This record gives sequence, C-alpha cells and structure tokens, in this order.
Amino acid sequence: MPSLLRGAVAVLGATVGLALVLAGPAIASADHIVGHVYTDDNTTGINTISGFDRHAGGALTPIPGSPFIAGGAGTGSGLASQGAVQVSSDGRYLLAVDAGSNQISVLRIHSDGRLTLVHSGPVASGGDDPVSLTEHDGLVYVANAGSADSNYTGFVLGWHGQLEPLPGSTFSLPGNAQPGDVLFNSDGRSLVGTRVGTTPTASAIDSFRVGWDGRLVPAPGSPFPAQGAGPFGSEFRPTDPDQLFVSNAHNAAPDSGTVSAFGVSRDGTLFSIGASPFPDQQMAPCWVEITHDGRYLFTVNTASGSISRYSIAPSGSLSLLGSTPVSGGKGVGAVDARLSTDGQTLYVNESASGQIGEFAVNGGNLTELGSVPVSTGSGAAGLAVN
Repeated sequence: MPSLLRGAVAVLGATVGLALVLAGPAIASADHIVGHVYTDDNTTGINTISGFDRHAGGALTPIPGSPFIAGGAGTGSGLASQGAVQVSSDGRYLLAVDAGSNQISVLRIHSDGRLTLVHSGPVASGGDDPVSLTEHDGLVYVANAGSADSNYTGFVLGWHGQLEPLPGSTFSLPGNAQPGDVLFNSDGRSLVGTRVGTTPTASAIDSFRVGWDGRLVPAPGSPFPAQGAGPFGSEFRPTDPDQLFVSNAHNAAPDSGTVSAFGVSRDGTLFSIGASPFPDQQMAPCWVEITHDGRYLFTVNTASGSISRYSIAPSGSLSLLGSTPVSGGKGVGAVDARLSTDGQTLYVNESASGQIGEFAVNGGNLTELGSVPVSTGSGAAGLAVN
C-alpha cells in the first residue's frame, strides 16, 4: 500500500475511533439496560420468578415474558428468610426455592434476561420447607426449615443446570431451629447458617469449614449463641471473608434491634468483634447487605419500615449513621435487599405492598428513587441481581 494511502487510512481510523470514544458515554442513557433483577414470587400452585430489566439510572421495568415458570410450588406467604433466590457464580443460572413443594428450581438466564427452566426440572430439596440457598463455584447448599426435617443439604450444580445431591452432605438441625439463612463466604471455605429459633434459647449461628469434598465440618463449639434474639440475615464482608455480620431481629423491647459482628477463625470458630452487638435503634432488623467496597452495611428494619446505615471500620466494628424510611415511612413489611453490580442502587423487596423499591447509594447514604410493582402478590421472597 502506498505510504500516502496508508497515512490516509490511519488518519481515518483514528478519526472514527475518536468519534466512537466521544460517542460512547451517550450510549449509557437511563434507558440503557445494564443488568437484571429477580425475585422468587413464591406463588401457590406453580411457582414463578419475576424478572426486571435494570436500567443505567437504577430504574426497573419488567422483562418481556415475566413472570417465568419455576416449576415447583410456593407457599403464597412470606418465607421469613434471606437468600430464597440466587444467581450462580458464573452468571448462567438462577436458583430458587420452591417452599410449597419442598423443591429447588434452576432456570437458565438468557442474554436478554429471560428465564427458562432447565430440562432436569425441579429437584427435591432434601428436607421440608426450603427457605434459603447459597452457591459457590457449583457447590450449592440449601436450608430446609420444616420442623419435621430441618437441615442443611448440599448439591452439585452441573454444566447444564442439573442439580445432583451431594452424598453424605446433610447436616440435621433440631425441629425448633427454624433456619433463616445459609451463606458461603467469598472464598467458599466457610459456610454459616442462622437459627432464628422458635424460642430465645434456640437462637444460634451454625458455622462450618467446607471440606475439599464439599461436605461440612462443624467448627469447634458450633452452634454459637446469638448476641440477640432471632439471628436472621447474614453477610460476609466482601473485602474480608473472615468477617461476618448477623442481624438480630426478635429483640422485644422498642427500638432494640442490633447487628452483630464476628471474626471467623480458620477452623470456623466465631469470636465477637469490638462492642458487638451494635444498636440499630429500630425494630426487627432482618435483611443485611454490604457495599461491594466493604465500607458500609445496610439492614432492613421490617417492623419499623426503614433501612439502617452503618459504616464498617477495618476491624469490623460498626458505627450507626442513621436510618432511611422505606416508601416515605410506609414501608413496614419490607424484606430482602440487594445492591446492583455497580453498587450504585439498592433494591428492596417491599413485599407487604407488592413492589420493589429503588434507592440511590452514595457512600453510606440512601435516596429513594421510586418503585416497580410485583404483579404476583405480596408473598415474594428474595432478590438476586446480575
């Protein structure tokens, strides 16, 4: 190619490239779809999953075709748990509990956010009343809360979305344990479960190390006594897999909710951090979410209709920043909360009013943006974001 023509082509390429760079930001308008949000509708008969397009400004709109068939059956009422629906580590599948039929469903997530049930269909959860599940690199554990068969049970998630029970993985619980959450830490080496309990003495936290074969090894001293009645939602710090935070939802005195902070030893032993538990000054802190940078913690106060905001010190100690009303103070009954993948929006399942609230996140501050209705009723449980 003659040098003059080569130079002209290079100039043209640079000009086009510069134009594309300059035009790039204009593409990311508020209408641009950047991800999706899902909730387990927990509907009786045939359970469904509601899916929403997540726009660049944080707003949600229903995905065409939503709600999607999950295959099992829900209960039609709240599950009183955290983690009823999860996106797999590789982003290919959505896992959801079917508490009314004692099953777990796996649905394929398509590029446009639509869901389809995998060919193998729902599988038995290994107990009664599955309410929460967690997944790490294909290893899945579910918490079954039924008094007749309460346990944690493991599964392996196959490449095609099939769930295979992990032999010898079931860890039985007392009938009054009423597990509310089961959760892996970020490296998959620790797993915890909260026992909400039907009595104060039944309030406890199970802690395990995860063996090379995926089975659970109880930590010395597990289960550990809770620092308040009804340990409920739990979250490991994203920037430190050895720090665990647990909400205490059932303290009886007015505005007596607390959040506990624990360190997790190599063998899974839990130890209290600082002055834990930390006061919430609200009622029934249940669901917990931590910003991706590990600096702030949010907990949904179901009985107060608010979200408490904490800063997290490097040691794990919490400092209460204040509380933000849900739905202008009318959000009593709000449940699960999840952050968008960019950390700029917090979504809250306002199940009592059948909607999902949208909050802008600025450090430890929240500003309510609006909400989108969930058309399947008030029994929806869990939130998952991809």
